[in-house]
Amino acid sequence: MAETLHPIFLPVYAIRAFWFRYICTSKGVFMKKKIVTYILFLSAIFLLFSCKSAKLSDAEEKQRIGEYNEAAAIYRKVYAKTPPQERELRGYIAFRMADCNRLINKTSQATGAYMNALRYNYPDSTVNLRLGQMYQKGGKYNDAIRYYTDYLSSNPAGTLAANGIKGSEMAPVWRQNPTRYQVKRMDKFNSRRSEFSPMLSGNNYDQLYFASSRTKDKDAAVNPITGLNNNNLFLVKQDENGNWLSPEELADEVNTEFDEGTPSFTADGNNMYYTYCAQDPEGPRTSEIYVSTRANASWGKGSRVSIVKDSVTALGHPAVSPDGKYLYFVSDAIGGYGGKDIFRARMLGNSFGPMENLGPQINTPGDEMFPYARDSVTLYFASNGHPGMGGLDIFKATMDSMGVWSVENMKAPINSMGDDFGITFAGNKEKGFFSSNRNDARGSDHIYSFELPVITIFIEGVVFDLDEYPVEEATIRIVGRDGLNVTVPVKKDGSYRVELERDISYVMMASARGFLNQNFELQTGAEEKNETYLVDFFLSPLHRPVVIENIFYAFDKATLRPESKEALDELIKMLNDNPNVTIELGAHTDSKGTDEYNERLAQRRAQSVVDYLIAGGIAAGRLEAKGYGESVPKTVDKKMAGAFDFLTEGDVLTEEFILTLTPAQQETADQINRRTEFKVLRTNYDLF
Repeated sequence: MAETLHPIFLPVYAIRAFWFRYICTSKGVFMKKKIVTYILFLSAIFLLFSCKSAKLSDAEEKQRIGEYNEAAAIYRKVYAKTPPQERELRGYIAFRMADCNRLINKTSQATGAYMNALRYNYPDSTVNLRLGQMYQKGGKYNDAIRYYTDYLSSNPAGTLAANGIKGSEMAPVWRQNPTRYQVKRMDKFNSRRSEFSPMLSGNNYDQLYFASSRTKDKDAAVNPITGLNNNNLFLVKQDENGNWLSPEELADEVNTEFDEGTPSFTADGNNMYYTYCAQDPEGPRTSEIYVSTRANASWGKGSRVSIVKDSVTALGHPAVSPDGKYLYFVSDAIGGYGGKDIFRARMLGNSFGPMENLGPQINTPGDEMFPYARDSVTLYFASNGHPGMGGLDIFKATMDSMGVWSVENMKAPINSMGDDFGITFAGNKEKGFFSSNRNDARGSDHIYSFELPVITIFIEGVVFDLDEYPVEEATIRIVGRDGLNVTVPVKKDGSYRVELERDISYVMMASARGFLNQNFELQTGAEEKNETYLVDFFLSPLHRPVVIENIFYAFDKATLRPESKEALDELIKMLNDNPNVTIELGAHTDSKGTDEYNERLAQRRAQSVVDYLIAGGIAAGRLEAKGYGESVPKTVDKKMAGAFDFLTEGDVLTEEFILTLTPAQQETADQINRRTEFKVLRTNYDLF
């Protein structure tokens, strides 16, 4: 991927003299240098010109017109024939060969050639910058930092090197702590050749276009720039079951013998903007933006889009905004921030407004390319100038209300140490495709899918009565700080299940006719993971006494024991959940002792509970204490009968009944009779 513009958008240099380019260009492939360095270097270069063979001249000419693959091959042969004693010439050839290999994405060959240039003291500190970039692209971050640092020692204002160090420091952390995106190589789409710049289309995003250098023509011409076949546009469709079919090359007129790629579509799907790059054996050709119109289900022959009047300025990577107002694109136009910059132009029917550079928040001294406008304030693009993991990384830019862009790296696994670019989304869904050359020894690009799994947060449970049977026609009302306010009917089996949001506070209330309400507060977790919260509700009846479990008193006294606190606090919560209810606290004893003694003991115990509730904030007017002593023995209910095999539902635990039981059973029955209950007296407290 030449400067990762691919053969579709390779660097074009209008200035002929190689040394003039080094000094004068403010654009990206080469950095500005101190003029003094080059003045000293020029004398050596002029001496070298007299020694150059014809083949070296051929390599320079191929490089001049952008045929980097052929140029690199010639440089390699010339370098091998050049004696080691000619150190300056060897350094010069190695650097030129390295640049050519870098521009066609042959990272390992470029790295070796840059090392040779450094070994022969090539007098340009750019070699350290390039080595840093190559090592970063190879995932050797410590080596990358070392060469970036060497470059900064002579170029302290070098933004690319400074950002390279930042990226090399952050990349290992991003790899160890990847985002939740799931990335998968789409082998059904890919071939042994290169595939890149996917773009979804269709009302249901069931069509995928991309560019590929694959071909069935064994005699197809090889592109002298990259050494690969020219790219054509391909299409993949989904069947009626949503399965992707095999890619097919477009047989339409839009494909030619030259390069086509990076398609983008208008909202109605009738116009396709794409990058087109012809070839001219006599000199360099720039990349251009073309448009093709669909007619009778076919794409017609493309025509040049007139954004600029000249034929020298390189344009490519078009991206139509969803609202059709702007065309975003990439250019090396003069006056940018370095390398390739992202621009946009207003779409005015078939014409365009002036080019607008997106500014230094987006563009850097490196290359910013492959824009994708998701909406009016969200732009995705690829860059090797912002801090990244290596090569091109995909970035997300969001514009605020003041028109200021905020840029963030998509991190691993969307990004890798290789080139990652050309992202497309399936509408508002966090899924789609992008291209990457990760894990490909030849540096070829392939299509990958990505998807951000939806985080599901649920709360579920049951609404039962105190005997643990489903409550009929119960409901759960949920109110959340996210604006949620729903009432959910409980199923016949008493169960419920509700989906919530992450990191939100909720208040829930279970209610049913004939029962007291019960509330529950929930704060869902902030972690990005699926979670299910289990909350069961047990509702107290309005029309019969309810035993307060786990209330304990000191022996033969009314003093509450500490282990009673939890049950009493739950009672306070129930009263707060039902603020209009008044209750009677009734204490009961077994039959041991006199009736008068038991009644007084029970009264004191009931009052102890009332006093605790008042101390807990419950109004005294809502509470009544009643000591029953042994006068109201417990009637066995269904739940109790199931727990004790010597009891039957409906049995009344009178003294006479208990005397018929075994001693152990008598103790159990006495314990059941010794209880504290509450029953609802009124439901209109403080209403009038």
